[in-house]
Order: sequence, then structure tokens, then C-alpha cells
Amino acid sequence: MTVLEAELRAVVRGDVGFDATSRALVTMDASNYRRVPLGVVAPRDADDVAAVLAVCREHGVPVVPRGGGTSIAGQATGTGVVLDFTRHMNRLVSLDPEAATAVVQPGLVLDRLQEAAAPHGLRFGPDPSTHSRCTLGGMIGNNSCGSHSVAWGTTADSVRELAVVTARGERLRAGRGWAGAPEGLRELVEGELSRLRTGFPELPRRISGYALDALLPEQGADVARSLCGSEGTLGVLTEAVVGLVRAPRARALAVLAYADESAAAEAAAGLLPHGPLTVEGMAADLVPSAADLPRGAAWLFVETGGDTQAQARARAEAIVRAADVVDALVVTDPAGQRALWRIREDASGTATRMPDGAEAWPGWEDCAVPPARLGAYLRDFRGLLGAHGLRGTPYGHFGDGCIHVRIDFDLLTEAGVARFRHFSEELAELVVAHGGSLSGEHGDGQARAELLPRMYGDELVGLFERAKAIWDPDDLLNPGMLVRPALLDTNLRFSVLPRRPVDVAFGYPTDGGDFSAAVRRCVGVAKCRTPSASGSSVMCPSFRATGEEEHSTRGRARLLHEMLAGEVVTDGWRSEEVRGALDLCLSCKGCRSDCPVGVDMATYKAEFLHHHYAGRRRPAAHYSMGWLPVWLRAVARTRTASVVNAFWAVRPFAWAAKRVGGIAAEREIPRVATETFSRWWGRREPVGGSGALVILWPDTFTEHLSPSVGRAAVRVLEAANLRVALPPTLRMRVRPVGDGTSKAAISLLSMRQSRVCCGLTYVSTGQLDRARMVMRRTLDLMAPVLESGAPVVVLEPSCAASLRTDLPELLHDDPRAARLASRVLTFAETLERLAPDWTPPRLDRPSAGQTHCHQHAVLGDAADRRLRAAAGLSGELSGGCCGLAGDFGFEKGHYEVSVACAEEQLLPAVRGAVGDGAVILADGFSCRTQLEQLAGVRGRHVAEVLAEGLEEGGAE
Repeated sequence: MTVLEAELRAVVRGDVGFDATSRALVTMDASNYRRVPLGVVAPRDADDVAAVLAVCREHGVPVVPRGGGTSIAGQATGTGVVLDFTRHMNRLVSLDPEAATAVVQPGLVLDRLQEAAAPHGLRFGPDPSTHSRCTLGGMIGNNSCGSHSVAWGTTADSVRELAVVTARGERLRAGRGWAGAPEGLRELVEGELSRLRTGFPELPRRISGYALDALLPEQGADVARSLCGSEGTLGVLTEAVVGLVRAPRARALAVLAYADESAAAEAAAGLLPHGPLTVEGMAADLVPSAADLPRGAAWLFVETGGDTQAQARARAEAIVRAADVVDALVVTDPAGQRALWRIREDASGTATRMPDGAEAWPGWEDCAVPPARLGAYLRDFRGLLGAHGLRGTPYGHFGDGCIHVRIDFDLLTEAGVARFRHFSEELAELVVAHGGSLSGEHGDGQARAELLPRMYGDELVGLFERAKAIWDPDDLLNPGMLVRPALLDTNLRFSVLPRRPVDVAFGYPTDGGDFSAAVRRCVGVAKCRTPSASGSSVMCPSFRATGEEEHSTRGRARLLHEMLAGEVVTDGWRSEEVRGALDLCLSCKGCRSDCPVGVDMATYKAEFLHHHYAGRRRPAAHYSMGWLPVWLRAVARTRTASVVNAFWAVRPFAWAAKRVGGIAAEREIPRVATETFSRWWGRREPVGGSGALVILWPDTFTEHLSPSVGRAAVRVLEAANLRVALPPTLRMRVRPVGDGTSKAAISLLSMRQSRVCCGLTYVSTGQLDRARMVMRRTLDLMAPVLESGAPVVVLEPSCAASLRTDLPELLHDDPRAARLASRVLTFAETLERLAPDWTPPRLDRPSAGQTHCHQHAVLGDAADRRLRAAAGLSGELSGGCCGLAGDFGFEKGHYEVSVACAEEQLLPAVRGAVGDGAVILADGFSCRTQLEQLAGVRGRHVAEVLAEGLEEGGAE
């Protein structure tokens, strides 16, 4: 333990972390920059903040305040001690509906304030796209804005008072009329009135530099406002009084389509006289192909408000009539509006990949010009991009003249970094030529502070330095930001990564086979840190259960980045820090779909475990549950299911087995079916059909643990006139006879019988060599099916997801893997595609349950929704993850997190529905098991529900 750490632990009541994990988690924010801190402190109150500052001042160690870590200019990184306000100082202290004010701590997430204000008809005006995880302290530090700034301004417009601790320990209450001004600040301003009155450009989104003009007498000498946007360089915020605005009772969204973004930009300023709440712009490159938008290549999202829905719609329609558009759409349905806004909000992550998959980066994310000049600026901006051979897709706050863009800079090579610098210098000149600000929302940080003299001139920047010296004479707070800045092309986070691809097992097809590129996907926008799930989203259940950064997708990606860098995390694949962070990853795959940049932590975890345990003894659970298919087949071959079940029923035996197998003591071991699905299939009378042939995949769970699901699926598929067959169990030396399952074909062979397997349990435990062997054997068995062209129906969502993604990505060198993956259909997809004229039995019952996390992330549930609707199963299934997640919830040490995940959405939804006689749907075996063990509720696969309907005389 260093002297610094010891002294901090002696005086701080909060958390002090100087270990590799704590440091690695905050080396980066959402920018291109990386700095390695000495340690991290999570203070409990202002006294802790003052104590940290006192110790660090004595040792000459810098202090960097940090909120959600979503800054894109590097200002939330530092080399000294990082103050993490999200862990403890995250409360809403009070809310006064009559005064429309709230008192907040710096670590409070914006959405928590919005939720508290909403019942009173109030809200905080600024709303960045990261509203679900950004903090009020970070917003004040950066003077954040968001999409509603045309109506409600910047964060500075909503700040009333700020409680700050200066670097020398003085506690001040900053407000208007010089309240809280440190000694010397008023004299500085009064001696430079002329320069302050003329040195700042007039535009709504001027965020760059210090807001010293807020100290002018005609501006009320507002010390609190002058601190907004100071990026933690002047004082450390410990509490804030903020103003709230009256939220409109109803809203409408007009989506205006244009030929290109320049046309949209030129039109934006003309819409402002209509008093919209937002005027947001984006182009087609950022929009998913399935997005339901009006015809065009660029769009303005113009939101209007009113006391009634009719009033809001009328205002939106008036804007449509006034706008010269290619096409338009007005949406008043709240769900429809949320779906459209989600497209816009995800752009901050989506934009990090060009349409061809090339990487794109921030750095010039939020320049702002006067709104009337936006169209001309965009044309010049695109010309500058072309001159440098760069690409980027602008989007953002067109109504305020503020443009977001990620650019495909090459930040990995010396030549690419040099071009990044030259482009930055020329773009700064272009922005200034249009009367703009280098930063229009996210602050200067390291990305732009070096270029501030081009915007303000040397004398005004010199005034900034004098103001900094008054507040922080020792240059203790966030040095290198705003004044005396670090060079914009140093401290780049990519410079520490390996220059050659790392030897890995998976193919990483969307990252050129490069694991480093896959890890680089995480840019830090931290959608995974959303503290509560909404709608159908899944990511990131372990973070929501623990609230710890290391258990978020971003936190794990940061640790993997540092593992590759080898500076903070020094043990490579053997790292215990990385293993510890990945231990609570449920491999739910939610990040694969919910992360705006498609981080796939389930795959990264499997990759890491593969290397981490190479040549070493694994945890017991990897053998007991990772090899589950082997143990269950042995039980089936020996026909000892009854004996095994009786064994588990004896408490001492079950306790001993769970202890040896690394299984949580709180868990009950599921019963093994006394008759496997395949054995039932072999003794049943064949049923003919004239429809398409389908191959029903006997996954491990259906085969050995829930054969009733397989039997029900056969009943329904045959009722839909489909011909059902199972995969071959022998490797055939000759072409198959008929459909490859006839006894004539089998009699020609003398090879040992085997079974298909997707390899899921081996992949999830990182036993990738074994998984490849199992998968190749499966491909050999499936050879006649691949030749026949028959689709493969998979009932278990996790197995279907594994076949669609893990199989081709792990066996990327075997073309058969991609062929099999392309044949995989879910149960609902099979009925929809191959039996489109079949009508399911009409059940007319409410339903509840949860969409399987792998279904959500990989397979999609559109066909399932349509099937449920056709069968009269009403109600929406919840999102999130059940928490059992295959072997995760059974493994020792995971029980509490597993239960917390289930309690988030699944269990409350089911408890509320059981009394209403709802059908509880759970297509995954894990989901059904979790429901049974935690709620005593029997969940059923949709196939079972439909089969029951057929037996009761429903339509076929």
C-alpha cells in the first residue's frame, strides 16, 4: 500500500480503490483518450471530498471528478485520483414542486430526477441521449444540452446554486450576485469587462472555454452559471440546486423527410418561430433498414407539445404544412414516439461504425454554428472531409446548429494520427469562420482545448488561465483540460493496444478477425449502465443487480482493453481481475443487440475463459454443467433416470453432489425425464403429411429434461401439415434414403451412434476446443440434412442462438457451419414460413412471461408475437433476463445475483398475472426452471400451449 492510499483510507469514509480493477475501470471515458490514475475514491459526502483534496494537495496529486464517464472529450480521465460520485453521492436530496426546483448530488442519474419530477408535471429541461446513465454532476461539468435545448436551453440555464469545494478546501455556495466567488475573481472580471463583452460568439450552443461572460453585471454576476462547463477544473461539485420546467401534458412528433442532410439543415432554422420542443436531424446512414420513417434520405425530428393531444398534433401538423419536405409523418402514440426517438438516441453508438463496418471515432463530435449557417457549414464540412479522405455521417441538434459526427480517423498508425491533427486544425478554422464554437455540448477536454486560441484568441485564453489560477492556484483539479491543455494527439487510448491480431478461437467476422478491434467496439457511451430495464431491453442484468461498473458491459470491455494493453492488468489471459469481472456476466447476449455498437460480451467471456483455463484445472461447475450433455446421455443410455432422481431427492446426497459439482446450495437439481424425447419419437406411429419436411432439433434440454416440449411441438407441426424428422444419429457413408432417417439407410452403416449438439454448454464455460469437436461431429451428422435443404427447427432459444451465431463464428473455417446456421428456424418462424395458411387454435387467454434473452438478442421475436396474436394470447412478455441463464444461476456464488435479475421484471410480471388466469409462457428451459424454483409457477413453451389447445378441440 502506498503512502497516498494509506492516508486516504485513514480519512475517507467512502471507498478507496488503488487495485488494478478499480484503476482499469476509469482509464477511459467515451472519448479517444486514456489516462491511468493512481487510484479511485468514491466519497460519501462533502467531508470526504474535502479530505481527499487535502491529502492530494499535500502530495501534489491531481484530482479528477467523474460522473457517468460518458464524456467524449477526455475530461473524465486523469493520472491522479479519480472521484467517482456515482456510488454514494447519487441522491435526490429534495424536490420542491411549488418552486419547481430540486436539490441533487452530483452522482444522481438524470432519469432518476425525471422520474421523481414527472408526477408533479415537471422535468429537468436538458436531456442528452445518455439520459439513462449520465449524472447531473457530469452535465453541469460539461454544460450538457440534449435534444430539447431549443425549448429549455443548456444545463447552465437550469442551474440555480452550486455547492463546491475548492482545491484548497474552501467550501463555497455559488450563485448570482457574486455569491460564492473566490477572492480575486470579481476584480479579474471588473478589470476585463470590455474583453468579456466582445470576446464570446453569440450562438445558443457556445460551450467551449470558461463562461466568464456569465459574471458580467448585466448577466447578474452568476458564479454558478460561470462554473457550468468548467469540466471539474475550478472546483469540485458536491450539491446543486437546479430548476425544473413544466412538462407538456401531450406531445406529438413530426418526422420531416428531406433529400439530404444539407437540405434538412437549411430548413431547421426556419422552424424555430413555430416554438418546437426539438429540431433534431439525422441521415439515412444512421437508420436501421427496418426503421419506419417517411421516404427520404435525411430527417428532422420536430417535437411539439400542448395541453391536449389534439393541440400537440395540430402544432405538429402546422409545422409539416410550413416545411418544404419530401415526405412527413406525425406520430402521437407514445410508444411510436419512443421507438423513433430510440433510433436517434442510439446514433451516438451506431455512428461508431461506418456502413461498411469501418471504425469511426469522436473528437469532433459536437461543433456548433449559428443555426442559420448550418447548411453552409455542413457543405464546407463535407468538403473538408473529402479533402482529407475521411468519412463521417452528421446528425444532431440541427435547430441549435450543433452537429454530432463520428469520423473514420485512423488512430492506430503514425500517419493516421498526423492526419487526425491536420484535419482537427483545419476544422477548427472552419468552425470559427462560420462564427461557431468548437464545442456545442460535450466540452473541450483534451480533444479541443489545444485549439481554443483559434476560437477566442490568445488574450481571452490567457484570461481563462488567470481565472483558473484564482480558483485552483496549485493546478490540482483536472490539469491538462481547458487551460495549459495536453496536445490533442497524445494519450490516445488505441496506442497501447497490440499492433498484431491476437491469437483467438472465434472468428470475429465483423471485426476482421481481430480481438482487439472487437474490444475497441466499446466507445464508452454506457447504455449498459442504465440502472433499470425498460421495455424489452436485456442489457446489462448483472450491472442492474450490483450497480458496480465492473459488472457492466463497458466495465468488462475496459478490463479486456487493459488486459491487452498490459500496463494496469499485467497477467494477460491469466488475469484474475478480468476473470472476476466476467464471473457475473450471465452470457445473456443482451449487449449483442442492445449495445449501440454491438459489443458481444458473451463471446468475449467464452474467449477469455478458453485462454484463462488452458492447461489448468477448471472450476467444478465447468465439468458438472459444461459437460451436461455427456452426463445426461449417460443416464439415458443406462436408463437410470429414476435412480438419479431418487438420489437427488435424498438431501445429504443432493448436498454432497452440489458441493462437488460447484452448484449453489440454494438450488434444486432438475429432474431427469424417465423417457427421452428421442425414445418417445422412436416408439410412436409415424404420421404422414403433405407439407414441407422439417428437421426437429433434439436439444439437450428438450431431449432429457423437458421432452413434453418436443412432443407438443411435433403435435403442432404435424397439425400444420408439416413432415417432421429428427437429425441423423449416424455418420452416413452413402447418400441418405428418403429423408435420412429411414431404417434402410441406417442398416447400411456400421458406425457408432451419436447425437447432434449445438455445443452451447461448452461455449458458455469457455471450453472451446471441446465445443469445436462437438460442433464438427454435429456437422458430420447433419451432412445429409444440409444436402436436402430441409430447415432445422430448434425449440430451445439458447440452442437456436448458439447454432446461428456461435457455430459459424467458432467454426469460421468450415463452410458447413454457415450453411447450418442459415437453416435454423424458431418454432414460430417455422409455422409462419412453412405453414402460412395454418390457423392455430384460438385460446383467447391473457399471457405473461419473458422473452428469452437469447431470443431477443439473436433470433428476434416478431414471428412469436404474431403467433401469439393469432392464437389469441394477449399481453406483452417482459424483457430483461430470467437470471438463471443456463449454468449461471446454478453455479455456486451466483444465486443472489440470479434472484435479483429475476426479481427485476420476470417474477413481478408473473406474480401479477397468475391470479388473472394468464398463461405463463417461457420458451427457455432456464426460464421455466427459474419460475418453478423461485415462484412455484409452471411456465410453458408456446408449443405446449398450442398443443393443449388442439387437444381441447381448437382449430387445426
